[in-house]
Amino acid sequence: MTLFTQLDIKDLTLKNRLVMAPMCMYESDKSGSAKPFHFIHYGARAYGGVSLVIQEATAVSANGRISDQDLGIWNDSHINGLKKIVKVIHEGGAKAAIQLAHAGRKCTIKNKKIVAPSAIAYSERYKKPHALTIDEIQEIVLAFQKGAQRAKEAGYDVIEVHAAHGYLINQFLSPLTNKRSDIYGGNLTNRTRFLSEVLNAIRLVWDGPLVLRVSAEEYDKDGHTTSETIEVLLKVKHLIDAVNVSTGGVVPIVPEVFEGYQIGYAQKIKEAGFKVIGGGFIRDPQYIERILNEGKVDFVFLGRELLLNPFFLQRVAKKHQQDFVIKAYKRSFD
Repeated sequence: MTLFTQLDIKDLTLKNRLVMAPMCMYESDKSGSAKPFHFIHYGARAYGGVSLVIQEATAVSANGRISDQDLGIWNDSHINGLKKIVKVIHEGGAKAAIQLAHAGRKCTIKNKKIVAPSAIAYSERYKKPHALTIDEIQEIVLAFQKGAQRAKEAGYDVIEVHAAHGYLINQFLSPLTNKRSDIYGGNLTNRTRFLSEVLNAIRLVWDGPLVLRVSAEEYDKDGHTTSETIEVLLKVKHLIDAVNVSTGGVVPIVPEVFEGYQIGYAQKIKEAGFKVIGGGFIRDPQYIERILNEGKVDFVFLGRELLLNPFFLQRVAKKHQQDFVIKAYKRSFD
């Protein structure tokens, strides 16, 4: 099965094509530190056989969290806990990725300064954000760089930058949320500037695989389409090694969801010359095998299914007699 074949991202070899998607667990405390839950949660999926575990959105600043129970990487005190997450993932046989993130206007923490490219609230239930000054933007760029330095110290194999789901980088990219008239707003080049600066800053301290997560479609007639997302990606292609393709989140619109509903977007990005990780409500191993064989994606991410069934891949391996994963299956249950 193609699912069980190796493939590289940059110089990192992944043992199969299944990736655990980053999913917020809201199990930290207000300090943003890792807890025993995180070691068990991520370790179980690693022992389950996936090639790459992408840790949930990990905030580069205290007001960059979605909630006050999100993991953080804005302080050196976070490093030891993150090292433990990496250790258990590696012991389980998987590679470890961290998703560096800033929630921007989608931060819901009380008594925190909520920021965005423009002073537009996500919805009536959210606070109106403060429009960032240029100096404040540069402080956040530096926060991403420091987060990458800490991720390197913690031992992660891959860094993923969260530029999707309506969080801060996505807010700069989207014409729906970026109404600035300075060098960070207006045309697509200007709206891509913040992303480019974040990636360049990270590359100064990180030479490992760098993945970018994007929302390829915003589900709004005035928002980004896949073709515009590809334009953005082409501007930063020299800085990234793969694209993790998702959709939505900039505005409160719920798309029609079905198995593989985001794969078509991932395929278009792959056809534009990028290595891609794609997914979206996928549960069927035969469907995974088909889209891999058809070359629509390079890797498949699973989210909800791995929450329900950490040993999804091992069960597929046992059924199809894939020896190297079956050995992991036996080791996990001996």
